Amino acid sequence: MELLVGEDRRRGAATPRRDAWLVWALIALVAASSVQTLVAAVAGVRTPIGDIVGALSFAAPIVLCWLSVHRATARRTELILAALAVSAYSLAGILFSLVYLVFAGAASDPLAILATGLFFSFYPLMITALAVLVHRQRGRLSWGMSVDSTVGALGAASLLVVVLGPSIDRAFGRPFSLDSFVAAVNPLLDIIVIAALAGVAASRSISAGRSWLMLIAGLLLFAAADIGFALTGMTIEGSYRTASPFDLGWIAGLAFIALWAYRAARPGSTSPTVRNAAVVRWALSLPVLATTAGLVVLVIASEVEVSPLAISLAAVAVVLAAARTTLAFRELRRMGDLRRQARTDDLTGLPNRRALYAEVPLSLAAGTDRALLLLDLDRFKEVNDSLGHDVGDELLVQVGTRLTNHVRGTDLVARLGGDEFAILLADAREAEAVVVAGTLREALARPYLLEGITLQTTVSIGIALYPGQALDVTGLLRKADMAMYKAKATRSGHRVYDTSDDSHGAARLRTLQELRVALAERQLVVYYQPKVDLATGAVRGVESLVRWNHPVRGLVQPGDFLSIVEEAGLMNAMTQQVLDMALDQAAVWHARGDDLTVAVNLTASALVDAELPERIAAMLSDRGLPASALILEITEEFLLEDRSRTTAILTRLRAGGIRIAIDDFGTGYSSLAYLRDLPIDELKLDRSIVSPMKDDPRAAALVASTIELAHSLGLTMVAEGVEDAEVYADLARYGCDEAQGFLMSRPMPAGELDRWLAERRLALTASP
Repeated sequence: MELLVGEDRRRGAATPRRDAWLVWALIALVAASSVQTLVAAVAGVRTPIGDIVGALSFAAPIVLCWLSVHRATARRTELILAALAVSAYSLAGILFSLVYLVFAGAASDPLAILATGLFFSFYPLMITALAVLVHRQRGRLSWGMSVDSTVGALGAASLLVVVLGPSIDRAFGRPFSLDSFVAAVNPLLDIIVIAALAGVAASRSISAGRSWLMLIAGLLLFAAADIGFALTGMTIEGSYRTASPFDLGWIAGLAFIALWAYRAARPGSTSPTVRNAAVVRWALSLPVLATTAGLVVLVIASEVEVSPLAISLAAVAVVLAAARTTLAFRELRRMGDLRRQARTDDLTGLPNRRALYAEVPLSLAAGTDRALLLLDLDRFKEVNDSLGHDVGDELLVQVGTRLTNHVRGTDLVARLGGDEFAILLADAREAEAVVVAGTLREALARPYLLEGITLQTTVSIGIALYPGQALDVTGLLRKADMAMYKAKATRSGHRVYDTSDDSHGAARLRTLQELRVALAERQLVVYYQPKVDLATGAVRGVESLVRWNHPVRGLVQPGDFLSIVEEAGLMNAMTQQVLDMALDQAAVWHARGDDLTVAVNLTASALVDAELPERIAAMLSDRGLPASALILEITEEFLLEDRSRTTAILTRLRAGGIRIAIDDFGTGYSSLAYLRDLPIDELKLDRSIVSPMKDDPRAAALVASTIELAHSLGLTMVAEGVEDAEVYADLARYGCDEAQGFLMSRPMPAGELDRWLAERRLALTASP
């Protein structure tokens, strides 16, 4: 009752308790009918009061069912059919009660025939209601569930045919009469009802609402009373009395059906059924029980004579069960494949993030030391942007293969997404993890051949230790991630997590977000450092150097943010902005007659952009600048080792009149090879080579020989980082062409540079 009324109150039904008295009246009548049935059975005496109570017990479900139909907003068809079924059977029961009350049991044949017709109409109406229910929810039924339903129905039917077979045979073996007809047909209809119920229950998806168990219980009680009545042979012997114990089963069954209709008509009753674990387990067990019933029937048939119908039903149930088992194994294999696919990275075939989160806790449960390595490829976004995602994907595949080949079989390698990989090392402490990290860095640093392009990349690795630094996979990943980004920032290659990395990780994330805003709002500015002609002291050009005009922190130097720009793949966007600003300023200078060249640094990824020469040519043309106004500087630290492709792009740039300079010359590992292969115009000697020449004769000799080498190749030599007058004089004496450094000028905004240039020209004019 609480289920019927209390839940309505929680759902806010319009009239939750107005008709609740009908439910209580029905329950009271069923209880009273039970008492009078027991009294009549013990005393062997019928009373008019008992017959009246019985008639009312049959009438109450009729009222409740039709009230539910009137109030229902959904499922009206099955409710109407159920109400008709309950009404028919209840009216038949009332007729028999009146016969015994008014006629003392002497019923006329027409009245008995009418009551029997009403009895039998219950079955087709109720089965039709179940059919409507199944049809309405057919979308929930898979093929496998349909087979389960069929197996359940056939198994139950075969067993009932065996149980009820003798009663049916006895009924058909007697001379035809109304009683013998009822005794023969009634069990057959019960078999159909029970089979339908077994099929519905075995489907696991069909539900008649939150109180659907009331419907099932009502039909089961009803069928149980019918079956008991048939097995006792009371109709055949003509010994039926309305006060028999079976009346209680019919009355209770009709009451449960009426209560289901009452609940099904309530607002919100159409929501999906929430099944608890016990109900689900019972539904899953029904096909097994039905198959067992079919096997039992077949075994019995091998020993004693059994109805051919029972054997046929049992055989079909067993065959379908075997087919369902085969299907189930296929589904299990498919589910296993889907589970593997769900835990496998599509590109590399390695376990993915989901697999890592599933397997790491199991590994940590062993209780031994573990180390989690988080790997991130450096500048991978530039590979994707410059060479395309196909090349980037192939690089990731080869990286995954190398990682797998350089760890033990007990270690777990997973791709987390993008260019991030994770490795869980079993039985590893800090020392072992550091050794493995070094080995992996060496393995991944070897060149890759991708679609005819030779590519070299580096990797940054963060290391977190279990149990010393974290106790679960989330903590290990977070701390390994912070250590990895610290390794990127310091260019150390790998790093074991330290508590100081916490603040670094938060600062890095904040800076990265601010950088994205800076690019969108064009907060970057360009400073210019002049390059002085050592022979005349005149300024022929400037180098463009980026600064970040942070709205809170003020002017931020490139060393504080360039590494994050590279990690985040924002370098190309920043270079484009610097080019725009530098060429805009060059146009201003050229318009007033200052033919200064501007040098702009290019990242390595730009050198594989096939459209770079045309894009830069268009930028120069839009500003009316000659190609000679721009110098592009590239460093010796190339991510890309494909010299033929790089040479082709540089050749096209140079053919358009743009000059090419090698920046930081002398710090790379293959400088002479670049001099031989690349079409360049200028070498910029790195400050690490220039600065020591004042106190180190060997360094001075190296500078002098490098200048001579550059001149022999027809190249201009520029010295960077000149901060001492003696070094300046020595460079001029060795024949160096140009120099830049703090001795002459620090980098400055264009306005300050204009004033500095004017003062320098005056000084040069005034000097003898």
